[in-house]
Amino acid sequence: MDEYLAEVPEPARGSLNKVRAVIRSAAPPEATEGISRRMPMFKYKGLLVGFAAFRNHCSLFPMSSSLVEAFKKDLKNFSTSKGTMRFPVDEPLGASLVKKLVKARVAQNERRKQR
Repeated sequence: MDEYLAEVPEPARGSLNKVRAVIRSAAPPEATEGISRRMPMFKYKGLLVGFAAFRNHCSLFPMSSSLVEAFKKDLKNFSTSKGTMRFPVDEPLGASLVKKLVKARVAQNERRKQR
């Protein structure tokens, strides 16, 4: 993940580092970081969330279209699609929103693993 972020130009790198720190703080201690699908990804009982930089935006991938739908009101100021939240390269998603998304995704993964 560090290598990926080192290649990202500013201001996107700074935004993604902030998002990474918030994810780390909200994810369980046993969550791991890595690269999957050619993007930085956190894993906890499966894929948790990922993020990436693109030419004109950054994205957070909650790996769940149902979360994008569930948080539609919170995401009204962002461009979204089935499983993606896009935000400006110089304006990371708010910490409280990222924490809520991560915690909801953790709960999804824990429920899925119990079945």
